[in-house]
Amino acid sequence: MTRLQDAGLPVTDLAPVLADETDPLLFATVSGAHLYGFPSKDSDVDLRGVHLLPVAALTGLREPAETRSRMWHRDGVELDLVTHDLRKFARLMLRRNGYVLEQLLSPLAVRTGDAHRELMALAPGVLTSHHAHHYLGFAQTQWRLFDRTGELKPLLYTFRALLTGIHLMRGGGIQAHLPTLLGEVSAPGYLPELIAAKAEAEHGPAKGPGREALAADVEALRTTLEEARSATGLPATPSGFDALHDFVVRVRAEG
Repeated sequence: MTRLQDAGLPVTDLAPVLADETDPLLFATVSGAHLYGFPSKDSDVDLRGVHLLPVAALTGLREPAETRSRMWHRDGVELDLVTHDLRKFARLMLRRNGYVLEQLLSPLAVRTGDAHRELMALAPGVLTSHHAHHYLGFAQTQWRLFDRTGELKPLLYTFRALLTGIHLMRGGGIQAHLPTLLGEVSAPGYLPELIAAKAEAEHGPAKGPGREALAADVEALRTTLEEARSATGLPATPSGFDALHDFVVRVRAEG
C-alpha cells in the first residue's frame, strides 16, 4: 500500500488543501485509519506534516505557534490538518513517540521532497526499546475506550498498536498498516473480518468474539509485546541526536 488511491481515500487529490499554508511544508502525509488500513466509508482524512518557520520567528521575543491545526470540509469529507515546526517535530521524534514516526514514514504522501526523504532516513536513529511503552499505553487507552463504548474502531486501534509495537521491538521498524502486520505477526484470526466490518461504519459496534475472548487475546498480545521489549536489540537511548540536530540547523538555514 503506497499510493493514495489504494488507501480508500474519498478525496485522492489532496494537494490543493495545502495551498493556503503560510510557511513551507517539508511534508504532509495521511495518517489515521487510512494509514492503518481500516478506513470506513465515512472516515475523515487525517493529514499530518511539518512546516518550517522562518529564522526570525524563532529569534525574536514573540513565541511562535509551533503547532498548527486546521479542519474543513471538501467534497463532503472532513479533513483535519495538523503540522509542527521542524524543531518541535524533531524533539518529538527524540521522545518515545511512535505516532510522529508513523506520520513521517507514512507511504501516503501528499507532499514530499528531499528534506522529507532525508528526515525519513534519520528515523532509525531515534528508535529505542522505550517505544514499546508508547504502544502499550496507546493500546490501553483504546481498550478502555472500547470497554466503554463497545465500538469497533477503538478495538481495532488496540490491536493495531500492539502489533505495531511487537513488529518494532522485533527489529522490523515502524509498520502501521494492520493488514500488512497480520501477515508478519501472529494475531487472532478474526481480525480480517473486523477490518471488513469497520469499512461499513466509522462508529459501528464490535460484533464477533465475546468480551472475554477479546480481553484474553489483547492480554496475550500485551505479554508478547513486553517480552519482545525485553529481548529487543533496540538501544535504550536514541543514537541519532547529533545527526537530527545538524539536519534541523541546516534545513532552517537553507529555508
